Amino acid sequence: MSYQIQEINRRIQADPKEFVDACDAAYAEKIERAARAIAENVRTCPIVLLSGPSGSGKTTITRRLLQKFSSNVSVIYHDNYYKAHNDLNYEQRSLLNYDCPDAFDTELMLRDLKRLRAGEAIRCPVYDYTIHNRSDKTVLVKPSPVVIVEGILILQDPRLCELLDIKIFVDTDADVRILRRIVRDVRDRGRSLESVVDQYLTTVKPMHEMYVEPSKRNADIIIPEGGHNLVAMDMLIERIRAHVSGVQENG
Repeated sequence: MSYQIQEINRRIQADPKEFVDACDAAYAEKIERAARAIAENVRTCPIVLLSGPSGSGKTTITRRLLQKFSSNVSVIYHDNYYKAHNDLNYEQRSLLNYDCPDAFDTELMLRDLKRLRAGEAIRCPVYDYTIHNRSDKTVLVKPSPVVIVEGILILQDPRLCELLDIKIFVDTDADVRILRRIVRDVRDRGRSLESVVDQYLTTVKPMHEMYVEPSKRNADIIIPEGGHNLVAMDMLIERIRAHVSGVQENG
């Protein structure tokens, strides 16, 4: 509600009381809108990103946060947003570069994160590493006081960065990362040692240098040694605990 000087003079001369009442009503409406916005902001779930190279320790941190906060935390994994390639056979899919931004369905992830922030549940896709493709399954993810997003390349995309409230980059020495990757992919994802090493040398390492390492500059916090960094873990846990407590008090 705004007036030009001439309009203000006219209304004061015509009916001063009516003009004052109208101004008071407009002011009260603005206060009410501000109060609603503050309340909604308190209830809005912050989105915490755990980014960093493959094998850096992101999942270790995620698991510890889930252990601490259980139902107060929802988790979204960037890997589940790999694009589906149902038009390709297994051999063709195994040759694709899964470590570049184009490998992900970023538009779908943006929509899902916005819906979670708005308090809506989503059906998250599920990626099957054993077949190098998205499966037919989906997982229900409900909104919660805190949403954790775990992924390698999220900090590389400005649109995703804008949705993130706390951006954490998990850093670990390259020798440790490749050893962890070998153990994980051979034991949990049905890969051969030869295929893991070949993928690391042909796509993982060069894409890390091209995309992942430069994206570190977009992080708010860099945690060396992942979940084994107890000081960093305690700080992160306390920050999330304070937010969860605030949401519960204002809920």
